[in-house]
Amino acid sequence: MIVAAIKPFKLEEVREALTALGVRGMMVTEIKGFGSQSGHTEIYRGAEYAVNFVPKVKLEIVVAAAMAEQVVDTIAKTAKTEKIGDGKIFVLDVESALRVRTGETNDDAL
Repeated sequence: MIVAAIKPFKLEEVREALTALGVRGMMVTEIKGFGSQSGHTEIYRGAEYAVNFVPKVKLEIVVAAAMAEQVVDTIAKTAKTEKIGDGKIFVLDVESALRVRTGETNDDAL
């Protein structure tokens, strides 16, 4: 499983790149978070306030192990803006998978 937090405006570009790669599905969640940038300050109607959490989009993608490195590389290249807050990518092992509709398991369920 690849879990990636990216800038929201990069979502469609990343989705298109992954679809071209052969990724057939993903889960997307709007999230807020902070990393090394630790938020920032903004001025709204003349008042300065701290924005401690920055909007991000979380992608969760399960692919066969043989494809994981290529998916990570594609996300990293496509989501990169070379500015702080580009995001993070994590790779986790998935113990099993089940397609609810058909009962297929593991690689067949992907």
